[in-house]
Amino acid sequence: MKQLLMIPVLLGILTGCTQKSDNNQNKENMTTLNLTQEWDKVFPLSEKVNHRKVTFETQYGLTLAADLYTPKAAEGKLAAIAVSGPFGATKEQSSGLYAMQMAERGFVALAFDPSYTGESSGEPRRTASPDINTEDFMAAVDFLSKQDNVDAGRIGIIGICGWGGIALNAAAADTRIKATVASTMYDMTRVSGNGYFDSDDKEESRHAAREALAQQRLSDPKAMAGGVVDPLPDDAPQFVKDYFDYYKTPRGYHERSGNSNDGWRVIGTQAYANSRFLYYINEIRSAVLVMHGEKAHSRYFGEAAYKYMVEGKAEGYNTVGKPNPNPENKQLLIIPGATHCDLYDGGYTEPTGKGEPKNLIPWDKLAEFFTQYLK
Repeated sequence: MKQLLMIPVLLGILTGCTQKSDNNQNKENMTTLNLTQEWDKVFPLSEKVNHRKVTFETQYGLTLAADLYTPKAAEGKLAAIAVSGPFGATKEQSSGLYAMQMAERGFVALAFDPSYTGESSGEPRRTASPDINTEDFMAAVDFLSKQDNVDAGRIGIIGICGWGGIALNAAAADTRIKATVASTMYDMTRVSGNGYFDSDDKEESRHAAREALAQQRLSDPKAMAGGVVDPLPDDAPQFVKDYFDYYKTPRGYHERSGNSNDGWRVIGTQAYANSRFLYYINEIRSAVLVMHGEKAHSRYFGEAAYKYMVEGKAEGYNTVGKPNPNPENKQLLIIPGATHCDLYDGGYTEPTGKGEPKNLIPWDKLAEFFTQYLK
């Protein structure tokens, strides 16, 4: 149970919002959301893009809130990209930055809050579900496919941190997704079931965790845990310090972000621990780029996912699959010197966003990848 409760990368929190969005339509079976219309991101709005708030519905009847970024002066039907993550973050943080950067480079880009998170609908708040979270990505593809300025045959996705694993799961399920980037990815099912670095990959540990979670459902199913520890202990591991530097300082703090505040529902790990996301990723025929930092504590997730996706040889899974039928469009990109959180916003030379930007996210490389495979 200790390993499960230490994961600092799960769900977001809904707080007070202002102003009713013009994009909220009273549709059948669709929740009307109250969306803030002020610019409340942790990054400035680029002068090269247009931005508006939108909503769309999932096949579970949940309504998701999103930011739609489009390049200024663009004409005709464009390729589009849906972005989400990290797990526990909101569209005002890393996913919005990725979407805006992709829009600067000519794509229609959608950054969305997952179900139960941020400004999106769903009760109880801060609830995790492997199936619902995968559906969130596919519903975003539904939405983009229906836009007048989008070519429905040229849609890709970006998943950051825990949403990197979800993105791969979505790409394995939905053939409309023509190109996928998993950035600084976590495999949330593996870490929930096995602990960090598979340190609790044994039946006894999983059984003890299952018993604790089963009891939690009876004692207090809405109890919260996680979020980035605050105050930061002196002996905290470096990756926890990195999370603090992003989520708990002006660099990345946001009031609706679960990681910036008090975390997620304890029992949210129950379904994740009993699942394995990446079982069929060796059958993904579309293009995939797995991008990770050289110094990221989570690097082993990305490397293992890439190896299984191409060779069918898994780590952290008791399975062996067949080699991928299309290995030539699969890429692994390791960013020299980058930590896990450096790929949230590019990183800084000093903690808490001080110093000079390190600019470690290769935006042009991502644009080249999507341009190549969304054509």
